[in-house]
Amino acid sequence: MRASDVRPSAGRKARGLGLWMCTALVIGNMVGSGIFLLPASLARFGGISILGWLFTASGAILLALVFARLARMVPGAGGPYAYSRAGFGDFAGFLIAWGYWISTIAGNAAIAVAFIGYLGFFWPAVARSPLLGAVVATTAIWLLVLVNAAGVRKAGSVAVVTTVLKLLPLLAVGVVGLFFLSLDSFRPFNASGGSAGSAITACAALTLWAFLGLESSTIPADDVQRPRVTIPRATILGTGLTAAVYILGTVAVMGLIPLAELGQSTAPFADAAQAMFGGWAGYLIAGGAVISTFGALNGWTLILGQVPAAAARDGLFPAIFARPSRAGTPAAGMVISSVLVTILMLMNFSRGLVAMFTFIILLATLCTLIPYAFCAMAELMVFVKQREQFRGERLAGATVIAALAFVYSLWAIAGSGQESVYWGLMLLLAGIPFYVWLRWRAARDADSTAS
Repeated sequence: MRASDVRPSAGRKARGLGLWMCTALVIGNMVGSGIFLLPASLARFGGISILGWLFTASGAILLALVFARLARMVPGAGGPYAYSRAGFGDFAGFLIAWGYWISTIAGNAAIAVAFIGYLGFFWPAVARSPLLGAVVATTAIWLLVLVNAAGVRKAGSVAVVTTVLKLLPLLAVGVVGLFFLSLDSFRPFNASGGSAGSAITACAALTLWAFLGLESSTIPADDVQRPRVTIPRATILGTGLTAAVYILGTVAVMGLIPLAELGQSTAPFADAAQAMFGGWAGYLIAGGAVISTFGALNGWTLILGQVPAAAARDGLFPAIFARPSRAGTPAAGMVISSVLVTILMLMNFSRGLVAMFTFIILLATLCTLIPYAFCAMAELMVFVKQREQFRGERLAGATVIAALAFVYSLWAIAGSGQESVYWGLMLLLAGIPFYVWLRWRAARDADSTAS
């Protein structure tokens, strides 16, 4: 069976992801474990880090606008893969799908490990015992595979619940913390010792990782109600709300804890909550972190099956990745991908491979940034290719936004460091033989059919 013969409608139930489920997917995939530690990482820069947040949030909003427009221009599942393919052709689409797929596998493994770390606050044995930790993490991975394989609406319901529960403690600290602010905690405003420009750039580079996943609602587009309307709204709404929560929370934590103390904190939100509400509040934040990582793992498990499925339907991944289950989900591809997630996750529990695992995560993060640059220019390429269809569109405004988003993406990639860019490029190039094999097999099958 050819990949093109496997259609997403086969065995599919009614579309189930509405605006709030899509918005929860965007927020849930961005708000993972990182935000709970970021204020401590930013403490060495002082109050100027808030400007770094604003700079990064502005770039994220630009990208959200690009993805919102692309969702209307290029309907169908696949997100960054589909948009890159529409703009630049099969080969570019394959590279984006390949890199994005690998980054999601590695990212899910990292989230599963982080989930065990936060769970250890309530269940110390799971953090102390590598074997028990591996068993619990594996169970979490495959439980969410079952949830996502059962249908996108079930996965969407989990996303809504976990997103609400993870935001509650962050909002509690952010809102209530405003009444406890001390301006002295923000002094010196620039504690980095360098120029204001370099400090803002460094802060923006750190905060950038917290916005990865803003494109999440564009990927399962075939399972979204009124996708041309719902996806753009969910992308912009989710990105904006997340930015507000991030900035509000960081302001509150920095305003409560002196910079010197904050820089040494291993749980800044928990420390801030305890300062406001008492010792019990630490459990509230730890619980929020557990739910946050579990919810992020759920959202990224959904993405894990959708991107290779979209590529497989176009003949750019093996057909098995697009084979639908009775519930209409790409369960086979999800299982294959989750096997790789499990292997990578288990590697983290082997002491000799921890450094290697960390390096893989670094490369995987870069591979989520490259699609942003492609998609920014893909929007303009679609305009060029289909200018008759989009003749009435406001091209000037779209061009400015796309150009700014592209420049921002390049800056973000450069900020990853030369070594990461070098090895990230090697990782993408490693997929080329796989692409050649797929094209050769497709040509062979075509010749066999013709004869």
